[in-house]
Amino acid sequence: MKRSNFLKLKVREASFITRALLSTKHPVLAHIIPMRRCNLACGYCNEYDKVSDPVPLDVMKRRLDKLGALGTSIITISGGEPLMHPELDEIISHIRAHKMIAGLISNGYYFTPERIKRLNDAGLQYLQISIDNVKPDEVSKKSLKNLDKKLQNLAAHAEFHVNINSVIGGGIKNPEDALVVARRAVELGFSSTVGVIHDGSGLLKPLTGREKEIFQQVKKLGNRDHARLNWFQDSIAEGKPYNWRCRAGARYLYICEDGLVHWCSQQRGYPGIPLEDYTMKDFEREYNTEKWCAPTCTLQCVHQVGILDNWRDPQQTSSDTQSASGSKKAVPEMLSVE
Repeated sequence: MKRSNFLKLKVREASFITRALLSTKHPVLAHIIPMRRCNLACGYCNEYDKVSDPVPLDVMKRRLDKLGALGTSIITISGGEPLMHPELDEIISHIRAHKMIAGLISNGYYFTPERIKRLNDAGLQYLQISIDNVKPDEVSKKSLKNLDKKLQNLAAHAEFHVNINSVIGGGIKNPEDALVVARRAVELGFSSTVGVIHDGSGLLKPLTGREKEIFQQVKKLGNRDHARLNWFQDSIAEGKPYNWRCRAGARYLYICEDGLVHWCSQQRGYPGIPLEDYTMKDFEREYNTEKWCAPTCTLQCVHQVGILDNWRDPQQTSSDTQSASGSKKAVPEMLSVE
C-alpha cells in the first residue's frame, strides 16, 4: 500500500511540475498555518507560541477554498505543531477534496498508531519531521532518542510518504548527529534530507571542514531527487550567496494563522495582505519583484519552487519595496531553516 501510494504521489508531482513549467499563473506550493501553538520550545525557532488557539475549521476551509481557486498544486500544513489542531483530519480531507497534494510538517511527538491511521484515512500524502540531534539538549528536544519510537510507529502504519530532515550548521553542537539521524531514517525505509541553517545571529556562515564532510555524506544517503533540486545548498555550505530568482508571494505562498500572505516563514510582514483579498495583481507583483533576502536564503521548499522559473522572467530590483498598505519590506527575523 505504501509503495503504491508513493508511486501515485510521484505521478501527481510530475503532472504538477509539467503544469508549472507550462504556465506561471498559479501558485505551486502554499504553506498554511492552522496552529501557532507548539508543545515544544526549541531555542532556534521563531515560529511558535504557547498560547494561540487553533484556527476554526470553517475559517481554514475558506482559506483552502481560495487556494484552490488560485490553482494551487500543493498545500503543506505547518505550525507551531499542527497535530495539536483538534480538526486537522478535516483540514487534510478538505485539501484532498480540491485535488491538491496534502503535506504536513510536524515535530513528530504525536505519532501513535491510532493517530497515524487517522491521517491515513484523511488522505495525507507527505510528512516531514526535522530531527535536530541524537540526544535532547537545552536547545532542542527534537532528538532521535525522544522520537525513535514514533518513527517506528510511522514505519509500521503510515501509508503516506515520510521524509526525515536532519540539520547541520550554526547552533548544532554535534554535526555527526545528522549522519546518525539520516542512517536511521534510511534504515526505517524513509527518505532523508539535510538542511543547512544560519548561526544564532541569523548570519550566513560557512560550514567547518568536518561539517562539510558530514553534509556530503548525508546528501549521498538521502533523496536523490531532492539532492538534484538542492544544489544551492553547496553554496550555502561554503558561506557564499546564491544567485537565483525567488518567487515567494506568487509561486510560493506562506499563509499565517491570521490568514495573511507573507513571503515565507522568515520574512513575515510582507506583503501582509489577507489571503481572501489576494489577487493576480499581487501575484504578478511578487513574481516579478527581486527579493533582497534571496542570496542567503536556506529555505529548501522556496528554492525548489523557484527552480521552475529560474530560467525565465528576470525580476525587477526594488530598493524600497512597498506593500499595498505602504509598509516597508520585512526585516529579517532569526533563522532560516526547514
